[in-house]
Amino acid sequence: MKRYKTIAVVAVLLVLGGLAGVKTLQIRAMIALGQAYTPPPESVSSFVVREEKWQGTLDVIGSIAAVQGVTVTPEIAGAVREINFESGAVVAKGDLLARLDTSSEEAQLRALEAQVEMSRLNAVRTRQLRADNTVSVSELDNAEAMLKQNQANADAIRATIDKKTIRAPFAGKLGIRQVNLGEYLDTGKPIVSLQSLSPVYVDFSLPQQELAQLATGMRVRVSTDAYAGRQFEGVLTAINPDLDSSTRSVGLQATFDNPEQLLRPGMFVRVQLLLPSEQTVLVIPAPAVLSAPYGDSVYTIESVPATNNAGPRQVVRQQFIRAGSARGDFVSVETGLKAGDRVVSSGLFKLRNGMAVVENNDIAPKTGEAPHPAER
Repeated sequence: MKRYKTIAVVAVLLVLGGLAGVKTLQIRAMIALGQAYTPPPESVSSFVVREEKWQGTLDVIGSIAAVQGVTVTPEIAGAVREINFESGAVVAKGDLLARLDTSSEEAQLRALEAQVEMSRLNAVRTRQLRADNTVSVSELDNAEAMLKQNQANADAIRATIDKKTIRAPFAGKLGIRQVNLGEYLDTGKPIVSLQSLSPVYVDFSLPQQELAQLATGMRVRVSTDAYAGRQFEGVLTAINPDLDSSTRSVGLQATFDNPEQLLRPGMFVRVQLLLPSEQTVLVIPAPAVLSAPYGDSVYTIESVPATNNAGPRQVVRQQFIRAGSARGDFVSVETGLKAGDRVVSSGLFKLRNGMAVVENNDIAPKTGEAPHPAER
């Protein structure tokens, strides 16, 4: 009985040993297969680094200002008797905008005009009498002085009436009406904004170290989010003779014709001041750059010769660069690349060093130095 138990134990051990051996061989085969497995290459688009001539620019932020712009207000308080404009209307210089109540001034003017006429007649008679030596010189002087005084009083009332007749000081576009008929206006109460929109100014500033490159007549471009994809051309027309003592920057002003009146006072714009010199730069698409706190980098594509385990293939290598200025969809590269290098332009976030890739530029997005939103 004891002998049978021993035989059974030995048989069980032999079976377990055989199973362990089989499993060990299977695991070793799976490990070898995993080590020999090569993942399929990732599909990416590429771009060949090239040299281009870029005109030098100074890029800053600016704002639009009207060549002429005011908020129309009354010089003298009074009730609004007439409103002669609509919000948003275009007016010429001298057009009537509003009229305040002048009934009391008009009554005073009629009384003063009567006094002026009486003084004029009295002065005429006194001159005739003086010619006959009937009255003294002092009486003639008093008569002429009274005439001038009454004329001055009448002119003062006319000036008051004129100030209550509010006209456009220059041609331009009106804003939103801020008063109503019959409303009493204090001195300085806003009536409407009046802005001249063609031409307009763009005000901006640059650091003092750029002062040597500046000269009036230089071309200026601006763009704004309000009109995506559009650029407006102007000319640098004024440079401040003094610098801001707190920022050490110089104030500049460019003039834009603005025939379509798209640029409006107070608008935020991106300004490019075009320098006369050109520089040679290396350019790559902006999507090819991976930005990180420790620096910018790109993935370059390199060819690897065939080995025992695999044939020739293309792999990527992460390369740190120093990016320069941007122009449209492109950025310049100051260090880290050379002309002719191939960089990955799309599909970067699925890559790692040494990964095999295959180039497929059919999927590459369109790029340009002046991109249009429809292309994106």
